[in-house]
Amino acid sequence: MAQTKDRASPPSRRKRGFEPAAKLVAARVQSVSEGRGFAVTRLLTHWPEIVGEQLAAMTRPVKISHSRGGFGATLTLLTTGPAAPMIEMQLPQLREKVNVCYGYNAIQRILLTQTAPEGFAEGQARFAQKTVAKPAPDPADLQQAGRVGSRFDDPTLAEAMRQLTLNHTDKQTRKR
Repeated sequence: MAQTKDRASPPSRRKRGFEPAAKLVAARVQSVSEGRGFAVTRLLTHWPEIVGEQLAAMTRPVKISHSRGGFGATLTLLTTGPAAPMIEMQLPQLREKVNVCYGYNAIQRILLTQTAPEGFAEGQARFAQKTVAKPAPDPADLQQAGRVGSRFDDPTLAEAMRQLTLNHTDKQTRKR
């Protein structure tokens, strides 16, 4: 009796040729992410595209937990302590963006876990630090700050007063 192969099964590994590395580990990544509650791994892999660069720099999705008998899940996000209040204000918009990824109202609640930028387990994730470059001061403001600083004999005090004058004129120009 000849053994027949089922036509629906995929060909053996040798007959398929070269495969991308992502395809080889896709099943393992899926099983690991499902262990954390992420049925849709796109939420992990495309986090900056889903929530935006600014929020992605301050947050990391940690896990999704489902309540027993309840509808909807809870997404737990990791963030630093100073960024938490700002993220807290944006939670409704963040929840909408995450639910768009799922295609339905999957996430009902978002919990924030605050940690130091470096700590235990998930706390070891590095968050992007956004630095804002200040524009160069106006030459007239520099002259005025130099005049104020030249009134003092102590060089440390003179530099502090010069910087204070620059900061004050900078605030005044921003108000206008």
